[in-house]
Amino acid sequence: MHIEHIAIWTRDLEAMKDFYVRYFKARSNDKYTNSAKGFESYFLSFEGGARLELMRQTKAVRGAKEDGPDFIGLAHFALSAGSREAVIDLTSRLEHDGVRVTSQPRLTGDGYFESCILDPEGNRIEITG
Repeated sequence: MHIEHIAIWTRDLEAMKDFYVRYFKARSNDKYTNSAKGFESYFLSFEGGARLELMRQTKAVRGAKEDGPDFIGLAHFALSAGSREAVIDLTSRLEHDGVRVTSQPRLTGDGYFESCILDPEGNRIEITG
């Protein structure tokens, strides 16, 4: 068994899609729109087969996350850059472009080499090597 995809509600669908395409080499399908429900989404595909669904609905209301690690819901997801050098390079590029880096590249206690960033809507992404 494997995870087929993860879905995230978003306020700015186009900005979120562009972020993942630009920095993580995601490939996007054509936008799906259901006008009757005020719903639209993109499926983004990553190397290796993982997929992320970005969704927006005009009626969706979601409170902001607390600024800190302890909240109920998705804690983070990890995207592999392929190597330690790629983690360092991508993290540097993201930081240079104004993306919030919450944790610089490092070796963690559980053996990952990773950094952590926030996407445009504050979702935590671990970039692993």
